[in-house]
Amino acid sequence: MSSAVRVLSPYDSSLVGEAPLSGPAEVEAALATAEAGFEEMHRLPAHRRSAILRKAADLLSDRTADFADTIIAESGKPRRYAEAEVSRAIETIRFSAGEAERLHGETVPLDACSGSENRRGFFIRVPLGIIACITPFNFPLNLVCHKVAPALAAGNSVVLKPASATPLTALKLAQLLLDAGLPPEALNNVIGPGDTIGATLVKDRRVRMVTFTGSANVGESIKANSGLKRVALELGSNSGAIVDETADFDKALSRCLVGGFSYSGQVCIHTQRLYLHSTVADRFTTEFVARTVELRCGDPRLRETEVGPMIDRSAVEKGLALIEQARTQGARILCGGKAQGSILLPTVITNVTPDMPVVCEETFAPIVTIETFKDFDEAIRIFNRGSRAGTYQYGLACGVFTRDLGRAFRAAEQLEVGNVYINDSATFRADCQPYGGVRDSGLGREGPRFAVEEMTDIRFISFNHGS
Repeated sequence: MSSAVRVLSPYDSSLVGEAPLSGPAEVEAALATAEAGFEEMHRLPAHRRSAILRKAADLLSDRTADFADTIIAESGKPRRYAEAEVSRAIETIRFSAGEAERLHGETVPLDACSGSENRRGFFIRVPLGIIACITPFNFPLNLVCHKVAPALAAGNSVVLKPASATPLTALKLAQLLLDAGLPPEALNNVIGPGDTIGATLVKDRRVRMVTFTGSANVGESIKANSGLKRVALELGSNSGAIVDETADFDKALSRCLVGGFSYSGQVCIHTQRLYLHSTVADRFTTEFVARTVELRCGDPRLRETEVGPMIDRSAVEKGLALIEQARTQGARILCGGKAQGSILLPTVITNVTPDMPVVCEETFAPIVTIETFKDFDEAIRIFNRGSRAGTYQYGLACGVFTRDLGRAFRAAEQLEVGNVYINDSATFRADCQPYGGVRDSGLGREGPRFAVEEMTDIRFISFNHGS
């Protein structure tokens, strides 16, 4: 290890801390250690794995302030959202602890098959081995927990590669798990660039599964280079919401405001696109813009701050470029559209078309576009068309605000996404739900129960008790 990763504050570029930079030798040591860790983990009884995770959740609850401060410092996430992330992570670990105790198989009625009358069968679930967890910057605690905790609950060992921009929270979590009694070999951290460190993990045959959250282009590369190992990919999105004329106006306005601008839109299920019924569009747009310009932007350490910095300057520049491109294509910028230092001001755009990049690509920025519709089924068609119009064909989440039960069911059946939220914005996730996308938004599902299923194999056993 010849150097370190310098972690800088996205808000003011001050030095937050340093993390050890891994090279080939450190990656090899992590994998070798993880092999030994798997031998220990899969021999641990379920109640011990559960107890370790429950203890970790209790310790995290005790250390909430420390973890929130670290998330704020290295990711620029406003305090209100950082504290909420810690609370969610505690639940994610506790859900995973419960899954360790519920991991079971089923009996199989072999006598349903002719010639197997004297056989009885059942299957059990067994851990895969080494799980490589590659995590993003935007939820440096909870999305790490969504991968690491289920992997450990199932009896696997883990090699974790957190985002280079936000490794300090992951290192604190690793120490917390050790404090909770996790065998030291069971969790190994490597820190460095995805195209070297991550690529090595993806290709190494000792790794039996790669679970990744990040961009669609990187996910595509992982799928192409992972060989026969299992993959779970939570990828990009241009999620949105539909608001019809029967909707609870105030609820829709409030939820879409949070969905559009929480953590500066740097959320996989960011409510990037709004589709408004023509009879409510003018009022909704006017009030939405008025509420948007009132959002308090600034220092993420302050409790009153609602919108903080982007993760780095390149993210700011990308957002500004998308806005300017939309302007030149005829879109109208109703508010925002510029940056103040590291903060991209919350931006609302109208007069857009489905093929504009600001609509069909993933902005990952505090940018919300607005289109109108006259017929609810038309709104579903427009939403689906916008999901498929870009470089990648996304399908992660859509919120639908309506009081019409028939429309709600049609939306559930016809929206081409992995998550449909009735009377909520796209930017919602319960940590126990099956979470993931369709098409280029990913493969597999997260949520502790569903992640455990992804991270285990079925082993079938048959007893022949005949002569």
